[in-house]
Amino acid sequence: MTRKLEGKIAVVTGGSAGIGLAAAKRFAEEGAHVFITGRRQSELDKAVKEIGANATAVQADAANIGDLTRLFETVKASKGRIDVLYANAGIYEFTPFGSITEEAYDRMFNINVKGAIFTVQQAVPLMGEGGSIILTGSVAGSKGFEADTVYGATKAAIRSFARSWTADLKARKIRVNVLSPGPVQTPGFDVFANDDVRNYMKSLVPLGRIGEADEIAKAALFLASDDSSYVAGVELFVDGGSAAI
Repeated sequence: MTRKLEGKIAVVTGGSAGIGLAAAKRFAEEGAHVFITGRRQSELDKAVKEIGANATAVQADAANIGDLTRLFETVKASKGRIDVLYANAGIYEFTPFGSITEEAYDRMFNINVKGAIFTVQQAVPLMGEGGSIILTGSVAGSKGFEADTVYGATKAAIRSFARSWTADLKARKIRVNVLSPGPVQTPGFDVFANDDVRNYMKSLVPLGRIGEADEIAKAALFLASDDSSYVAGVELFVDGGSAAI
């Protein structure tokens, strides 16, 4: 039985942990060679061991254009092309209104927004017809949550990018879609979610639980593969119903 990404070349930014790692593992299991990025080499080394032989790690900060240039030069030299780009790198911080700092604003916009723009812009020259670009959004880009002003705005920008780039890339038949999770159990989630926060987040989900990273990865595989060949410019919520209710 042919695997869904047999022979494909995929790049997953922020692929050393959480959703990015889960997606990279799925992509590799389905036949892709996967390049993953992250800022910490030790985490990248662990991730490559988890993914297996079809993985290459490139240390890179999504907010650093020089790092992105080096990433795509590495991909070009090694494989010559990209079939799937999952621009997943991002960060989250609480930003209660009235105490938002310039530093927090710059950090989130640099990684979540600037990083996405220049990741995609540098990847596209390596992509051919039928390529798939997946952007990581969030329910926070469509709904309003307390202490979420800056993060929510970065994810609203991501949704806008998918619309614009679908128009920009239509002649090349490159599909751009947004994958927007709700609350998901990841190492990053554990950083800020104590029991009170966790219970509050659960209360916002009609299915009544926190999602698992592999549940997001399965949706990413759909958007990466030919199963979604007629899907472009959409925002796919994988959130237990949070955005819909």
